[in-house]
Amino acid sequence: MRHKKYVIMRILIFGIFFLSSLLFLISCSTDNDNLEDIQEEEEEEQPVDPGDEEEEEVDDWAEVAENLQEETYSVYLASNGTFRQDNEGNENFNYWWNAHMLDVLIDGYQRTGDESYLPKMKSLLEGIKIKNGNKYENVFIDDMEWLGISCLRAYKLTNDEQYKEVADLLWEEVKKGWSDVHGGGIAWKTDTPNSKNACSNGPAAIFALYLYEIDQDQDDLEWAKKIYQWLNNTLVDPVSGLVWDNINYQDGEAVINRDWIFTYNVGTYIGAANLLHQATGEEMYLEDALKSASSVVAPGQITTGGVLKNEGQGDGGLFKGILVRYFTQLTLNPDTPDDKQEEFKEFIQFNAETLYHNGLTTAGLAGPNWNDEPSGRVDLSTQLSGVMLLEAKALLDRQ
Repeated sequence: MRHKKYVIMRILIFGIFFLSSLLFLISCSTDNDNLEDIQEEEEEEQPVDPGDEEEEEVDDWAEVAENLQEETYSVYLASNGTFRQDNEGNENFNYWWNAHMLDVLIDGYQRTGDESYLPKMKSLLEGIKIKNGNKYENVFIDDMEWLGISCLRAYKLTNDEQYKEVADLLWEEVKKGWSDVHGGGIAWKTDTPNSKNACSNGPAAIFALYLYEIDQDQDDLEWAKKIYQWLNNTLVDPVSGLVWDNINYQDGEAVINRDWIFTYNVGTYIGAANLLHQATGEEMYLEDALKSASSVVAPGQITTGGVLKNEGQGDGGLFKGILVRYFTQLTLNPDTPDDKQEEFKEFIQFNAETLYHNGLTTAGLAGPNWNDEPSGRVDLSTQLSGVMLLEAKALLDRQ
């Protein structure tokens, strides 16, 4: 009997222990489930760092370029087919900005083949003459060079003789700027023969080489070589290949301004060297262009954090776009080494992506800092640099 009671007691004790354990396990399981739910809710509520989000990938750079072309035309178009100074209605006419506007319209036509670009180009050419006192000649020799270069590009695409006639007229004016002051070189302005600037000599060599490509006149090639040699010997840093701004007299002594290193000047030097290599086959010109281009992509006076530097609005706003145009031409030269082509393509892509993600307003306006969205006034000059960059990226994607 005592044994039976003992057995019953053991069964009861075991049952109580079993039920207690079961309840404990259920309680722990419930607490763990609740903890997991709380942790999941907390994870869901954690703020997302914008820097952790992947940036939108651009599928079609040609579409991006076209959108900026349309926005530029809509916002900046003024009277007589020319383009105003800024997006705030300043109607001031800038000859050389409008010359580059013609270049940009040509980019759009070359990319699309859309004939709606043609009357825009023609109206702009004629409007420049009207706004410039019913003539194309200008006191600024570099301004005439830019319009001549744009006209030759337009002529090659359209065979419209009016463009060639304007270019021929301007080339004759440009050549008058050469003198023996400082050993040669083209003057910056018709009334300042002692100021010989990189901005009037790099484009002059390009102008001569575009003419040579069309007419095959040996005299034009000789002009290009002569101008380039003077520029290379006088205003180019032999170590870096970067370009000093000008040489002028100060207190009767010829002084080179080595403090101003602009993207514009190294861009046109690269363009002239690259075109001379293509015209002559001489390797020294390609080597010059590659040295300068390598200094462009390296951190230093031209580039910061992989992005071309901010040179402000006004005339400086156009400088980066000019560099991009001729840097891209060098990238597309089949004789440029493969590793350099890849490096240069990546450089253009990085700048284009930076501008697209960081430096454009929702309306498609580009300021002078490609890392920062502009607010307020945006000059035509800075807008054109942005369009040139995106057109360059679209061009590289087509190759």
